[in-house]
Parts: sequence; C-alpha cells; structure tokens
Amino acid sequence: MRQFDPPHGPGRLQQDHESFPVHRIGLTQPHGVLMALAASDFTITQLSCNTTDYLGIEPQTLLGQSFLDLLESPVSTQAELLHRLANAPERPSYIPIAISTSDDTKYFDGLVHRMNETIILELEPTRLYTVQGLTVLQSNAQQAIARLRGVNDLIDFLQAAATEIQTLTGYDRVMVYQFDEEQAGAVVAEVKPAEAVSYLDLHYPATDIPTSVRQLYQKSTVRFIPNLTAPPVELISTELESGKAPLDLSYSILRGVDPCCIEYHQNMAVTGLLVIALVSNNQLWGLISCHHPTEKFLPCTVRAVCEILGQFIAAELTSKVNQNELHYLNTLKAIQADFISSIASATDFKQALIHPEPRLLEVLQAQGVAVCLGEDITLIGHTPATEDVQALINWSIETKTTEIFHTNCLSEEYPAAINFKDIASGLVILKISQLRRYLILWFRPEVLQTVNWAGNPQESIHETEDGSIFLCPRTSFQQWQETVQATALPWKAAEIDNALALKNAIVGIVLNKADELAQINLELERSNRELDSFAYAASHDLKEPLRGISNFSNILLRRHSQALGDSGVKRLETLVKLAERMDGLIDALLKFSRLGQAELNSQPIDLNKLLPTVIDILQAGREGSGPLLQIQIPRPLPTVRADPVLILEVFSNLLSNALKYTDKPQPMIEIGYLVEHEQQLDSQDKITIAPNTCVLYVKDDGIGIQERHFQNIFRLFKRLHERDSYGGGTGVGLTIAKKIIERHGGHIWVASNYGQGTTFYFVLNCEEK
Repeated sequence: MRQFDPPHGPGRLQQDHESFPVHRIGLTQPHGVLMALAASDFTITQLSCNTTDYLGIEPQTLLGQSFLDLLESPVSTQAELLHRLANAPERPSYIPIAISTSDDTKYFDGLVHRMNETIILELEPTRLYTVQGLTVLQSNAQQAIARLRGVNDLIDFLQAAATEIQTLTGYDRVMVYQFDEEQAGAVVAEVKPAEAVSYLDLHYPATDIPTSVRQLYQKSTVRFIPNLTAPPVELISTELESGKAPLDLSYSILRGVDPCCIEYHQNMAVTGLLVIALVSNNQLWGLISCHHPTEKFLPCTVRAVCEILGQFIAAELTSKVNQNELHYLNTLKAIQADFISSIASATDFKQALIHPEPRLLEVLQAQGVAVCLGEDITLIGHTPATEDVQALINWSIETKTTEIFHTNCLSEEYPAAINFKDIASGLVILKISQLRRYLILWFRPEVLQTVNWAGNPQESIHETEDGSIFLCPRTSFQQWQETVQATALPWKAAEIDNALALKNAIVGIVLNKADELAQINLELERSNRELDSFAYAASHDLKEPLRGISNFSNILLRRHSQALGDSGVKRLETLVKLAERMDGLIDALLKFSRLGQAELNSQPIDLNKLLPTVIDILQAGREGSGPLLQIQIPRPLPTVRADPVLILEVFSNLLSNALKYTDKPQPMIEIGYLVEHEQQLDSQDKITIAPNTCVLYVKDDGIGIQERHFQNIFRLFKRLHERDSYGGGTGVGLTIAKKIIERHGGHIWVASNYGQGTTFYFVLNCEEK
C-alpha cells in the first residue's frame, strides 16, 4: 500500500492508486530547477528547493523576485527570450537561457509552458552539443525514420522501432507495450541484453498504469526519469500561493515521481526510465518503455528527437498492418461481398440470410448464428436453445443501446450465460432494426486459454481489515500463467467492422427494395388507370357498336326475312348470337377487371344464412330449364370474415358450375368444411389448416374433370367443352371465384375423379370458434 511524505509536511493519508493526482504531487526531480512565474510581471511565485545547487542562490531569496533580475545583463539583449516567456504555449517549448550568478554566467536548456496565468519554467544545465554532434543526431533521426517507413508489417515495424530507440538513447532494454480494450497491456516488441529475462508477449494488468497516469501520457508524451533513486525536491511557494492547491505539473518534465512508480520499477531492477507515449487517433495506443539498471541522463536535444520519433511511430501505426491480419481481412471482405450480393438478388430476405447456412457463420467466423425477424427466430449451427436466445435478445434490447454489442466473456455481463458457456461464451449482437426486433446474433464457444502474465496480476490488490481495497506495486515479474475459463476467442476489429458493414448493406438493400417497390406501385397505379380506361371502353365504346349490330340484324330478320331466304335468315340469326356472346364476354371481362379495384367490405358472415340467398337466386334462374337444386350440408357451416357480396358470388359460381356439368336428372351437391388440422384430400394432396382459417368445399357428383385440366379451368375464358354444350357460358366464373378468394388472402384448388364428380376447396378466414 502506498504511503508518502507529503510535500508540505508529514501526515499525508493513504491514497488510492487510481485516484491519486500525480500531476499535483508537489515534488520535482533533482536534475533541474523548476520555477512558477506570474504571467503579468514574471515574479517567481513557486520554485524547487534546489536553486542553491544550480544558481548559488537560496530559494527563499528568490521567492517574490522577478525572474528578469536573474538574467544576464543587459536584459534588453534577451528580447526574444522575454517575448517567448510572455507568449509561452500550453505545451513545453525549448529556449536557451543564460543566468548571471555571483561567480559567473550559467547556461541552461530551458523548457517553458503556460498554465492559465502561470508560466512554468524548467531549467536543466546545458550539456554542450557541438554543431557536429547535433548534425549527427539529426542525421541519425532522419535515417531511423526512413528505415521505419520502409517496414510494412506491423509487428516487424514495432520491433524495428524498439531497435531504433535503443540505438538512439543507449538504454539497456526498450519495450513496446500495447493496450487492449480493457486497458491491460502486453509487450509486443523488445530489445534487451542477451542474458536478460525477456518480457516479450507477457501481459500486464490495467492496474499497473492508473487511469490518471494514462491521461497524463495523452497530454505529455515523454516521461523522463534519469534516476528513480534520487531524493525528490520539494516545491515551495510565496505566502500568497501557499494556501492554494499544489501546482499543476501535467506538462512538466521535472515533475516528481510517484513513490508507487518508484517502487514498481525498482522491483524490476530499473533505475533510469524513459517512456514515450504512442497516441494514435487521439487514443493512447501504447508506450515505448526504456529501462536502464543505473542512472541514465539524456540531453534535452536527444529527448526532443525521441519525442518526434515517437510521434512518427504513432502516426504510422494506422498504415502498418499485420500481414496475417491483412490476409484475414481480405478473406472476410470476399465472404462479405459474396453474401451481400446473394441477399441483394434474392426475393426472400430471410431465406437469403440463412441459406446456405455456412455463409452467415463465415461472415464473423462464428460457430452459431441466430436470426431474429420479429417473433421468428432461426437457429444455425451451434447455438443456445430458442428460449435462451429469446431471453438474450430481450436482455440486449433492454440494456444495450448501441447498434452492435460484442464480448468474448458473455457470463460477465449476462450471468445466465454460464449455463451455455461451452457454446456461447462469445457473442456479437447486431441490431438491424430494434423497433421491428430484427437482430442477428453470432456465437463462439468457450476456449480454455492460457495467459502469460508478468507476475501475478492479483498481487497488486490488497484488502484491509475494514474491507477497503488498495493497490500497491507488484514485487514479482516472473512469468505467471493463468487459465481463463468461460471465455471465447476475442472478436477482431475486422470482424466487428464486417458486422457493421453487413448491417449497412442490409439497410441499403432494403431501401433499394423499397424504391423498387415504390416504382412497381407507380406502374401498378398506371396499369390500374389504363384498366379503368379499358373498362370504360369495354362498357361503352365496344358495347355500343354491338348493340347496333344486334339491332340491325333483328330489324332485317323481321322486315326482310322473306327476301333473304332460309340461308340468309340462318346467317343473320348466327350474327345475332355472336353479338350476344361477345356482349356477354365483355360483361364478364368488365366484371373481372373491377374485382381488384373496390375495397373489401370484410365483416362476419354466417354462411348458414348466406347460402339460402344463393340457392334462391339460382333456383329462380333455373325454373323450368334444368334439374332442381338439391344441396346437402352435413354440419352447420362456420362464420367467416369476408365481403358478403363477393362470397355470395363465389358460391353462386361454384354451385352454377356444379349444376351445369352434370348428366344426372337429380344432381347431388354437398357444401361443408374441414375441421381436422391435417386432412387427406381426394387429390391425395395434404394440407395444413392455419390458425383462424377454415377450408370450405363444394362437392358434386357430375361428369368430373381430368387431372391434366386442373390448372386450365381457372384461366380466363377457358372452357373444357364445346361453347354451347352443358349450358354454354363465357368461361369466366371460376376465374372470378379464384380472384375473389385470393383477394381475401386464401387460395382455391380442385380435386376430381373423372366421370364421378368434382370438389372445389377454398380457404377463408374464420371468426374465433
């Protein structure tokens, strides 16, 4: 557990490692002098207590004085320095400074930056670099950048980066440390002495680098500690500043070192430390950590080159790829493109998603998939049971607001998943439409994994007697193995991107389908308007000349039959019949065309009350011209939901058909319905009755229909017999019946034994029984 001597006297309380404000530590490192100047007049308001070592002046003497009094005379010759002090940037900027002392003039590498109304000035004794030395340093940096730019593979690039930094700085060990999504990290590249223990591929828990320190790395990308064992230097303040919070040293190079950090690195036998943060796309990607067993000082110029090199490495991270990952990404994209192409060209969206099954699995390299379209859930591959998937979907809709959710340890967030961890420890949920409950879920099984840690990650966590949790530096960094359970192989970024691309593609396809449907609807509207025009022409323009032909033919028959002779009369009579037939065909066509235009007037219809009306109408039309209508109804008929006028038309056409095609003086007709969920029909077909529907039938004992004509009988104007045989007709009755049934969402079909009789079956919606 961490304990400190406070900067303003004893008695600092124990602090939590995560929350301790390391940027306000109130201490500095001893390899330089830190001063805080008032921006208005450069008065020294705070400074480190080691001014005697570097300036030969007691710190108490300097407090409250103007920094200008320290500058080499005359001050006017340092106009550029004054200008840069007055316009100090937020981040440290290098300036050379000469300070007059009682003995001589001392030269410093100055770093200056501004925090609100305070100028923070850091002075390190100048290590003289000759012009030749600076030229060599610049050349080495340029060559390092050129060499790194030529490496394309990410792992090779990081290893080369570690080598270049080690060459440039001379540190004993240089490691590249990469953070994962949980802020834990692993050493992905390393340069070390041959005899030293390797940390390559070892993992480090997130607690090793507290959140506050990570945030500082994003602000100031270089942390330099030449000697972890050097005693810290306290900051002192003027009376005016003493009651305020400790100075914010977020960007300070000389900022003091957290004792926890000192202990941690000393446990690794490290004395000299340089850390270069790799910030890519405004995110802390990782660190380049340089360790040395003894004190290690780097001049300001070398550190500046390291910072530039670190910025270059961070910028290049997005353009460097692991070749294996690149190959895998290209494979995923190829699978994705093929899959999306098949969906786009399919007529059935659901079938395109789930058949053939492997494609949806391969999109994310999963072992199981669940496709949820509303209340319909389809399972593919190895998945939890349907009820478990349903519960998982409900949980995700209630708790996860993002369009995609993924985890490789589902039981951590959804404890019930422990029951099916062997098949679904890994999960990706893609929400295509949360409102309509359109989701795709991918599953991966549990894979027992061995993680190599640099020491036991739990060693840093300690609990006190009162139950408080404290973090302290770990003492061992020897390889420590942990077996991870209830965890699947992690989802790669490319796989998650693939899932999001799939959603975008599906949305795009649906929008395209909607556009196509809208275009089809426009075409249908145009066709309907043309049909209306045709119907008008059929009822008016075509029927008018037919009436004229019929009328003039009848006039000729009445007035000139003797002059025409028998042959002429027969021809005129034929002409009248043809005109009458054409008039009937036009009426039938007009009736058929108007069936699809009027809205359905759906309402409950008691068929037991409707049928007497149909029978009366048929009997009235057949008096003295055919056999009497005899109908059997084995059981009371159900109540259906339909348009009563149109359903009356269906029964009228089917009963007329039954009476027409008979060779018996007293034909028998039966009207009934099926009640079993599955019924063997006369045609040897099997049907399943859907909920809230019923199958009605009209059965006769007439002449029957040969099976090869089953489909033809529903075609417009199609008759199987001579025009005038079996009572004649236009051949449109069954076509109209079929269209009416289909408008109600049902279907109609025929079963028949030739020479023995025919049965017409049709499906309608029924009222609740």
